[in-house]
Amino acid sequence: MANAREIQSRMKSIQDTMKITNAMYLISSTKLRKAKKNLEETEPYFYTLQMMIARILRHLPEMENKYFDERPKKRKEERTKGLIVVTADKGMAGAYNHNVLKLAGQQMEMGGRCKLFVVGELGRQYFAAKGIPVAEQFHYTAQNPTLHRARIISETVLEQFKTEELDEVSLIYTSMKNSITTETQILKLLPMAAEDFADREALKAGIYQEELVMQPSPQAVLNNIIPDCIMGYVYGALVESFCSEQNARMMAMEAANKNAAAMIHDLSIEFNRVRQAMITQEITEVVAGAKAQKKKKKARKEVSCIE
Repeated sequence: MANAREIQSRMKSIQDTMKITNAMYLISSTKLRKAKKNLEETEPYFYTLQMMIARILRHLPEMENKYFDERPKKRKEERTKGLIVVTADKGMAGAYNHNVLKLAGQQMEMGGRCKLFVVGELGRQYFAAKGIPVAEQFHYTAQNPTLHRARIISETVLEQFKTEELDEVSLIYTSMKNSITTETQILKLLPMAAEDFADREALKAGIYQEELVMQPSPQAVLNNIIPDCIMGYVYGALVESFCSEQNARMMAMEAANKNAAAMIHDLSIEFNRVRQAMITQEITEVVAGAKAQKKKKKARKEVSCIE
């Protein structure tokens, strides 16, 4: 059994760690609220863009566009798939990073050529350790998701899609279903599918009759709207991933705090037992000493009486 001083030292160490985990919990909570607010402020704009694309496709369902090009003539082994993998810059967030990297690995195992575009330092380190080349890594984006950073990512993949360096682009990120549940998922960005914008309720209501004027041309309108729409998807995924990361870190820190509290409780009991044992030992030693002194005094008296 450890002595009282060792137990006290361990309890102090755990309490110091709890201060750090408590601070990380509060910081993550603040960042989570701020990121959610930023996403809520920008969502209406991107929803409007999606509605505009849907309106154009309702009027011109047969219209071809470079962003909808499936490239059916290319064989599977000739196609190059771009994967935007959104991870974190830091750990201590439970299984958040593991789940994203696991899904990315599954996509790469499906065959064909893959090109990685990694957001987050942990993702870069993981692929570097595996010897998997990364086409581009976007620094400082995971901890600071902004429209500017989302635009840089979207413009990078759009340019390579237009030049046919990429034949399809998918986004792997973590979405936040609610305050407890998060889900790692894959979102196909390019080529876009007209079915994704189909509004069956609108078709039933006869919105084909609405008046829609597109200047200078439908193609030009789509070519201007779609890049911003892709940027909106990327920005939304970055913020969702950031919120999921903060939520995962909050839950991990909460679990760490509970475990630390349980450890301190157990150590307190052990400390009290050790202290009680020490007090009992001291009392025993005092009583034994008193008895010894009493016997010694009695022996002296007996010697004096004999003399």
